[in-house]
Amino acid sequence: MSEVKLEDIVSLCKRRGFIYPGSDIYGGEAGLYDFGPYGVELLNNLKRSWWRANVYDKDNYVGLDSAMFKHPKVWEASGHVGGFNDPLAECKNCHHRIRVDKELGAISVTADEKMSEEEINRLFDENRAHIKCPVCGHKDFTDVKGFNLLVKSNLGDFTGTGERPVYLPGEACQGIYLNFKNVVDTTPSKIPFGIAQIGKAFRNEISPRNFLFRTREFEQADTQYFVKPHENKEAYDRIKQDRWNWYLSIGIQEKNLRWHQHENLVFYASDAWDIEYDYPTLGFDELEGIHDRTDYDLSQHMKFSGVDLQYQDPATNEKYIPWILETSVGLGRMFLAVISDAYYVENIGEGQTRTVLKLKPELAPVKVAVSPLLKNKPELVAKAREVYDMLKKEFGAVMWDDNGNIGKRYRRQDEIGTPYCVVIDFDSLEGETKDTVTVRNRDTTEQVRMPVAELTDYIAK
Repeated sequence: MSEVKLEDIVSLCKRRGFIYPGSDIYGGEAGLYDFGPYGVELLNNLKRSWWRANVYDKDNYVGLDSAMFKHPKVWEASGHVGGFNDPLAECKNCHHRIRVDKELGAISVTADEKMSEEEINRLFDENRAHIKCPVCGHKDFTDVKGFNLLVKSNLGDFTGTGERPVYLPGEACQGIYLNFKNVVDTTPSKIPFGIAQIGKAFRNEISPRNFLFRTREFEQADTQYFVKPHENKEAYDRIKQDRWNWYLSIGIQEKNLRWHQHENLVFYASDAWDIEYDYPTLGFDELEGIHDRTDYDLSQHMKFSGVDLQYQDPATNEKYIPWILETSVGLGRMFLAVISDAYYVENIGEGQTRTVLKLKPELAPVKVAVSPLLKNKPELVAKAREVYDMLKKEFGAVMWDDNGNIGKRYRRQDEIGTPYCVVIDFDSLEGETKDTVTVRNRDTTEQVRMPVAELTDYIAK
């Protein structure tokens, strides 16, 4: 993606109503974004595709939507209260805060948030001469301290004492672990089986940056696959390949994906891999994590809640705590990868270019745009409305577009990613070409004339 810059994607998203800065009229708020009319359609199409692949197309997965707020002990059991930290240091001159593991990574020193304060302070001390404050340029920082990312709330705290702190979810998946027993008791699910969920997560990021890549509020699409202890390897390899194949199926080019295996594993993990995407300007970075978590999550919740979360095999009566294989992707990062991969700037002759989003048609926010050649000719408008109503019943996401000349409409629809534009002109009204329309293909820009009666089938293919 070297020819495309992140600023190009940001500009397109704002210009064409995909993404707006959060609270824009008040000057915005760091790390928060709103999905506009076309952004929410693309996001919903991605969710539907993910859900279909991870629930409907599988025989042993079910869905879930757990409550956002959870009992405070959930986050103690999960380790978020005590260990969900980013390494932070503060500039002594201007008091700007930096995330130390990212600053070290920028100078090719391997570090991450799972390291102890002692480890990362040692690396920071060894490399202070190469790290400067991005705001004032000074190199004098405080020691590194862990900064907890959980966002506190006062839900039910009417006295304001803070004796029972509650949190917005630091990750969406905890609701799956909490409902493991409920799913086993109320559905035919038998191990091995999976639970899928799309849910909100919130993180008090030190320095949200890089557009949708690192934000303070986002959605996660997670699956948790429950297996018998030590029967994880074959399923883990299958899940990894399945997730890789899905990204190819939604149009992402394989050259822009790669695997990265974690070297510094958390203590409970057996294995952990990321699918990385080559983001514009940013380069390769995490898109989705695929983790072999052993029995840690259910063991922790069993310990903190006192509820037996062991699974009893209906055939052998054997009881055990299942191991969990997790897939987790931030939908903002997925959205950014998909729209970046579909972004092209093409020469169209005479020194002109066009920007086009070559989205897979099933993901496109608008499937068809319908236009009368001239908007001030009632007979053209009436015929175009007939075609528009017909297509809208079939495809739903159909746009009426009569703003500007045809060339400008095509350019606008190209940037939205609309696969087909249908134009009703005077030839549509009379003579041998009566009841025919012009259909223009987004990717090839070729135009074909066809009967209205064949239009629905043609587009459906």
